[in-house]
Amino acid sequence: MDETKAELNELFAAPSQQLPPEVLGELQSILRLHSISPQELFYKWESYDMKMGGEVKLALQTAWDFKRDIQDVLERETRGKVHAQSTHKRSAATPRAGAVNGGVYGLLDNLTPNTPRHGAVNGSAAKRRADFETPAAKASKSHVASSPGESKTPLMEKETNGTSNATVPFEDRTNAGHIIETLNDHILVPEPPITLPAEPRIKLKANVELAKFSYKPMAMKLSEASEILDDRIDEFISLIQSYHDLPDSAFGNAASQSTSEIVAVGRIASDSSEGKLNAASLVLETSRRTGAGLRVPLHIDAIPSYDLFPGKVVALRGTNTSGDYFAVNEILSLPLLPPAASTPADLDTHNARLRSASESADSEAETESPHTLPLNVIIASGPYTPDTDLSFSALHALLAQALETSADALILTGPFLDTEHPLLASGDFDLPTTSVIPPDRATLHDVFRALISAPINDLARQLPSITIIIVPSIRDAVARHVSWPQDKLNRRELDLPKQCAVVTNPVTLSVNELVVGISSQDVLAQMRQQECVAGAAKREGVLGRLAGLLIEQRHWFPLFPPAPREVLGKEEDGQERLGTGAMVDLSYLKLGEWLNVRPDVMVLPSTLSPFAKVIDSVLAINPGTLSKRRGPGTFARLTVQPRTLTQAERDAGAVVGHDVFERARVDIVRI
Repeated sequence: MDETKAELNELFAAPSQQLPPEVLGELQSILRLHSISPQELFYKWESYDMKMGGEVKLALQTAWDFKRDIQDVLERETRGKVHAQSTHKRSAATPRAGAVNGGVYGLLDNLTPNTPRHGAVNGSAAKRRADFETPAAKASKSHVASSPGESKTPLMEKETNGTSNATVPFEDRTNAGHIIETLNDHILVPEPPITLPAEPRIKLKANVELAKFSYKPMAMKLSEASEILDDRIDEFISLIQSYHDLPDSAFGNAASQSTSEIVAVGRIASDSSEGKLNAASLVLETSRRTGAGLRVPLHIDAIPSYDLFPGKVVALRGTNTSGDYFAVNEILSLPLLPPAASTPADLDTHNARLRSASESADSEAETESPHTLPLNVIIASGPYTPDTDLSFSALHALLAQALETSADALILTGPFLDTEHPLLASGDFDLPTTSVIPPDRATLHDVFRALISAPINDLARQLPSITIIIVPSIRDAVARHVSWPQDKLNRRELDLPKQCAVVTNPVTLSVNELVVGISSQDVLAQMRQQECVAGAAKREGVLGRLAGLLIEQRHWFPLFPPAPREVLGKEEDGQERLGTGAMVDLSYLKLGEWLNVRPDVMVLPSTLSPFAKVIDSVLAINPGTLSKRRGPGTFARLTVQPRTLTQAERDAGAVVGHDVFERARVDIVRI
């Protein structure tokens, strides 16, 4: 019992504090009632916290509400299972109408040639007439996913079991513009310029080969996928050998019995395809070159702290004396990519581009002007409208914010038209009144042009100097590329303005001197659900720890296998709907690797709590979703000051680091 209390305090209480006794008692009651572990209870609390808006403080009243919510979810799941079982029961046979006067309940009907059925005189003629009659209307469906009926968009209210779950209108939202988190608050946000820039202050350059993303999806071969996975392990072997200065003899096969201590490099996996990864189910999967592709169980009792997830490439020092398992004595650290850097001449060129129009054109490049405005970047992630309507009010408010602050860049990541949106999935919605396309001939591209491209074009006309970066998502209904890594959207088909740069998912861009990496795949939430953590790693901030794993693994999606679709599903109308899933094409997994350097800014949209953190000199940002299922969400505002060069850095003539984490302010703002 004392261990349970200690673990609850470690998970739920603030650092160096204890939970109140009454709150601790309620949490222990939940553990006993549902027979779950404290860690699983903490996962449920995080889910409840996100559902309630992300600002729930654990007190006695909230503990009662949390307990009631868990019970409600359990009851809904039970009712759903009972309903599913009842629908599979075979109904009893019903006597046929019109057979009362027939012999043996009509069993002799149609057995005698040229004899009409009882009660069916002139039946053939009646049937011919019935073929041309208008069929009776089917019973209308009341749920959102039904065929088009009387209910049309916007659907603002839904009745369930006599209770109203009405969504608060977007215009009546509270705390609009409230900053919930700030990084580097000593950097001030400047006032918008009086006169708009005559030309863009940003120069974009893609640091990946965009043409490689236009591969043919749904054509994956198992042989190619296995080679890609093996090559990733073999590449890390050479990196680890060089980083730790190890001889070739130090490496060995973890699956081979030996009393000698070796270094084994492989991929973390689970011995079961079901359930969550834990210390008892850990196995190390080797490559075919170093270990014949064998799997060996791991014993990590000697490791005080670790942070593992399926697919993580690790270097383990240990022995396999029995041949049954590999006993780990040490987990070797992995080398990090070098930080991004530029020459002083390149930095001077980028700083000159940031100068305001009021500055004299003949000023020296190396002189920093007091009128130089910082770079203003707004970052947002979809969905951009709640599940109850397709008004896209949050997107309109975001574009108005970009216009008001004269944003230099606007980064928008998908999904835009979300395949998981109930109204889009059912097709039960109306186009705006301004649309001239007949509803019966409208396509999803027409919907995108009417709901998303139109307001973006308005912004581009009013703010010609803005640069808009469009990153797709595998949940985008207009995306032809259905797998990740994902090809870019078609700008012409979607009628996007020339200020829009449509890029791939993931992508690494140079925004002036900044190296910005973006992936709309929610890898953080999937890693959070499947990680296995112990010791000091558990006490670290989970969001920063997950982002740090991406930096260590040098990949935008190091998780393998991805989380199952059942885990990513959501409840809708009392029924569980499968999530889209990761949709990873393993044959092209290499397109998700980081090349040469660590990015200065890492944009990781996720359903987890929004954050802005510095991890290993990388500025990691999760802007959150701009719109939640039933309310407004958040976005991120990035303010980057020019890179000031010292005289020593100029005289050295070598490349200098960008140090964006020191000169950038990040605000997480409610829309």
